[in-house]
Amino acid sequence: MDSLLDFEECVKDSPEFRLNLDQFETEVSVLETQLDKVMKLCSKMVEAGQAYSAANQLFLSGLAGLSMSQKGSVITSCLNQFNLGLQEMVSFHTMLFDQTQRAISQQLTNLCTQFLPQLAETRREFVRIGEDLETAAAKNAQVSRHKAADAERASHLLLATRKCYQHFALDYCLQLNTFKTQQKIDILNSVFSYVHAQFTFFHQGFDLLRDLEPTMKTMAAQLSQLSGECAAKRKDLENTHLLVQQRDASGELLASSCPDNDDIIQGYLFKRSRRKSKTWKRCWFSIRDNQLLYKKSHKEDAVVLFEDLRLCAVKSLEHIDRRFCFELLSVQKCCALQADSEQLKQAWLSALQGSIDLAYREGTDTLLTKAKDPPPVVCVGNSSPAPPTHKPPALGVALSGPGNQRCCDCGEEEPRWASVNLGVTMCIECSGIHRSLGVHLSKVRSLTLDSWETEQLKLLCVLGNSVMNQIYEARCSEEGPVKPRPSSSRAEKETWIREKYVEKRFVQNSSSEHNARMRLYQAALEGDLVAMAAALARGVQVNVSIAEEEGRTALIGAAVGGSLLACEYLLQNGANVNHRDLRGRGALHAAAAAGHTGQVCLLLKRGANQYAVDESGQDPLAIAVETANADIVTLLRMARMNEEMKDSEGIFGAVGDDETFQDIFRDFSNMASHDPERLSRRRFSRGGEEEEEGGDTKKSTNSQRRVEKMSVTETQSAPGSF
Repeated sequence: MDSLLDFEECVKDSPEFRLNLDQFETEVSVLETQLDKVMKLCSKMVEAGQAYSAANQLFLSGLAGLSMSQKGSVITSCLNQFNLGLQEMVSFHTMLFDQTQRAISQQLTNLCTQFLPQLAETRREFVRIGEDLETAAAKNAQVSRHKAADAERASHLLLATRKCYQHFALDYCLQLNTFKTQQKIDILNSVFSYVHAQFTFFHQGFDLLRDLEPTMKTMAAQLSQLSGECAAKRKDLENTHLLVQQRDASGELLASSCPDNDDIIQGYLFKRSRRKSKTWKRCWFSIRDNQLLYKKSHKEDAVVLFEDLRLCAVKSLEHIDRRFCFELLSVQKCCALQADSEQLKQAWLSALQGSIDLAYREGTDTLLTKAKDPPPVVCVGNSSPAPPTHKPPALGVALSGPGNQRCCDCGEEEPRWASVNLGVTMCIECSGIHRSLGVHLSKVRSLTLDSWETEQLKLLCVLGNSVMNQIYEARCSEEGPVKPRPSSSRAEKETWIREKYVEKRFVQNSSSEHNARMRLYQAALEGDLVAMAAALARGVQVNVSIAEEEGRTALIGAAVGGSLLACEYLLQNGANVNHRDLRGRGALHAAAAAGHTGQVCLLLKRGANQYAVDESGQDPLAIAVETANADIVTLLRMARMNEEMKDSEGIFGAVGDDETFQDIFRDFSNMASHDPERLSRRRFSRGGEEEEEGGDTKKSTNSQRRVEKMSVTETQSAPGSF
């Protein structure tokens, strides 16, 4: 048992007490230094342990990534179990460092903060009172015996100071003895907690590794099996390497087919840059799903060079300096490619041409399989409608027009493309040049791949290459340029097409601009498509208003005249469907007033504003009701119902028009195009029932049933005001 300070000696303030007190204070100072050192070392150890745990966690993350890269199920399972076990070890380490921090740092810090600051304060007071006692004793000794009053005051001061000193000395001794007794308990408890944390850590680690023992045995057996398989695989690879080396000893690369995937052919080709014609780059090419793809490097994804081989043509290039070159052409672009040998070039030419032919046959078969049986297309403007028969494909109808069997610009046979607004057919190379002019000049479509409306095909039949070339090439003999041939270069064809359609160099000039405007309006009124095309070719603006006709445009005139083809032609050439004359009436007002149901249907499909009112405050629906035209009233009401239903459904409603609305408009469009006599006007009698003028009482039964069905839907969603 360690000796403590004696309170009796403390009261006496003997030299022995003073010696023991100095020894106690020295021990406290040394212990404080040692405790501070231990706590700092503990903090460093914990920080190093936390850094170790963080590094260990990163290592285990890398190990997890390694286990994911392994394809074998047994290997992946074993690695995952090892990873989980090591993760548990990391968590055990974390708990160990946390317990160490609490056991050493926190407990010793509590010991120091609980006793040492109070000891230091008490010691300062003890030293101060001791100095006061020495001063009081000295004064008491110096007082003269003849001064009784001073002697008495000095004696009382000495007595009071001594009592205070004894009080502080006893408190100081008590605190020193208590600290010396308590510090042993706290230090021992702290070290014991640390050792117990170590014991728990190693015990948990032992249990964990014992649980992993079956997995380790499984991994050992797997390693033995994998070693044997690896040796066999390495031997097989060496044999395959030797066979390939002997087979391809010539060193010549060949384009190959790919039975393992969908590529028809693949291999390296040089590709000429589109911007720098002298720059060629070697790329990896392949044909797949009717597309030509290439990769610039193995690090990049495949890029589609030509999206649809049905729109392409391939030919050999013999006029350039580089050998083994060929060219692939589409509507939008052309690309020059170069093989390494003549054999490779022929292989690619055969593969490309075969893919083009196969894709075209498959596309044609699909279109014919999906085709329905709509009414026939009439190719003569004023002919009476033919009886319903099976409609031929769009290509056959278009080529039946005058001069449409050859390209309108170079004369190549069997053109597969057409310009909707110009009404001409063309080859694939000329169609690419037309497309580059912009849709405001030429709207190019495929006759085999795109869908065509009946009126658009009629434009190709009524106008056609012969008629349009007479207009756009009228002064060709005077100007002197030679029309390009199918074998002409692309640059020659492009120059010709731009002079013909953009500059309009060969069009016969008009004598008077005012007369040309009047001719355009009169032609639209009469439905004369050839005269309209000639007027537009001579530079007359399609939206020009005629002052003598109350500010009407050609489209309003066509609506008044009743020619559905004239309206279609003007709209294709940029006519403003919502232009209004001086009386505030547009084309839709005019068609409704004249009772032309086909024009109303066409204008509504092209976005005509049915809510616009004229100077008398009437909109097209009011005009149709006033003229008692049942079909037009039906169309306008259906269009309004469709818009109001879409507005009521909001952004979460169905996208597009109502199915019933589409069916009714499709019925009216077909009747207007193929059987206009069935659209004889139906008037309302005074009793509210409909009367027939044409005698066909069944002409709109199906449409009326759809109207009733859609009206019920409209009443439930957004009530109308009809």
